[in-house]
Amino acid sequence: MNDTRQHNSYTTAFVVIVFTFFFWGFVAASNGVLIPMFKKNFELSQFQSQLVDFAFYLAYFVGSLIYFVISGLFGDPLNKIGYKSGLIIGLIVSALGALLFIPAVNAASYWLFLSGLFIIGLGFALLQIVANPFVINLGDPAKGSSRLNFAGGINSLGTTIGPVLLAYALYGKIVPGKEQTIGVENLKIPYVGLAVVLVALALLIAVVKMPFIKNDEKIEKGNGVFKYPQLTLGMLAIFIYVGTEVTIQSNLGALLELKDIKGIDHTLVDKYISLYWGSLMIGRMSGSLNSFSLSKTMNTLLSIVVPYAVFGIILFFNSLRGADVADMYIYAVWIALFIVVKFLGQERPSRTLLLFGAAAVIFMIAGIFTTGDVALYSFISGGLFCSVMWPCIFNLAIAGLGKYTNQGSSLLIMMILGGAIIPPLQGSIADSATGIHNSYWVPVFGFAYLAWYGFAARRILQKQGIDYDANTGSGH
Repeated sequence: MNDTRQHNSYTTAFVVIVFTFFFWGFVAASNGVLIPMFKKNFELSQFQSQLVDFAFYLAYFVGSLIYFVISGLFGDPLNKIGYKSGLIIGLIVSALGALLFIPAVNAASYWLFLSGLFIIGLGFALLQIVANPFVINLGDPAKGSSRLNFAGGINSLGTTIGPVLLAYALYGKIVPGKEQTIGVENLKIPYVGLAVVLVALALLIAVVKMPFIKNDEKIEKGNGVFKYPQLTLGMLAIFIYVGTEVTIQSNLGALLELKDIKGIDHTLVDKYISLYWGSLMIGRMSGSLNSFSLSKTMNTLLSIVVPYAVFGIILFFNSLRGADVADMYIYAVWIALFIVVKFLGQERPSRTLLLFGAAAVIFMIAGIFTTGDVALYSFISGGLFCSVMWPCIFNLAIAGLGKYTNQGSSLLIMMILGGAIIPPLQGSIADSATGIHNSYWVPVFGFAYLAWYGFAARRILQKQGIDYDANTGSGH
């Protein structure tokens, strides 16, 4: 990456761009509130309700594929329009998708809602392509990873409070014993509001001083990139990782309706969805500590304190809607177990991926064979172990690619497609005689592959003489 000016202080620009991380997290997590609402209002099967994720995450694949093809045929389009313009275009496209909720409400059309989510996802795909390298280049390159770690934490903040705020906008404060029947017409104001905020953010970016950044590296033509097994296996790992991360919470609404889990309706699921996405924030904030110059003792201390401090923030935001969070206190036990596994991982991609994947398999199986809070929080703890898997997989997959690194990165981004495929797969299994509880064997197999990839990638890279144990960072 080159900046045509000297690296100056772009604090305002950085803050504005970080808001884009917040909003794509906010919307993605809020889909977990939409799914049970659509299921009830449109009388959908569990498979049909999971088309929310299919539409949203399919857009990431389509958007990345279009960008990849255009870049290969005509050169990187962002080099011509600039990364700043790319951010603005992405935000406007997503705003148009949010506005499509108006005719969707008027027509009471599930397919129009899905179309709106697809267009929102297209805009976010462009934001993903642009925002990550932009943040790295906004200032001293040596501190780029730290800025990206912080931006990732803000993204996770968006995923944590998004479900709570959307549920509040739709259902208001929780009133114990009150039955709620809310139609899709209540979605109009929140998504028009989202469109207004996205347009305002685009206008703000337009007037804020930012460097002109472009990528001088050429995307290598041909299929030589596929000769690297760490990449091809890593593509499947990203596909499975995103799908597993999304499917756990996307099917959570239906799971919570079971009498032997919680027996609650769709208007009360937001605090558990928030806790799931908040679990990713716990892991990422903890993982970002390695980016700071801390003594070993301080790093160890904060590795214990930070997860519980973030847990406190999650409880606080959920209490604002009037939710009784007392039943969530026991989740502190799962956080303690996560901290132990994290210490064992030693911030090494292959080791962390192997241990986190194996631990998640154990907790998913525990969730399947138990009921009540033990089952629920075992499933939700999948968020803790997903938290730093993205950078682990990404680092291992592109290691040693050389001139194919850009092409490999684009292919990995396309594999976000897993978020579109795996949740409907679990939903289809849930609709069968297997049931929603036993459908959670899907993330068991997902985590098992990710654990295996951590082991296999290490062996592959060892044979190539590559250092496979660079630090992980915080997450995407």
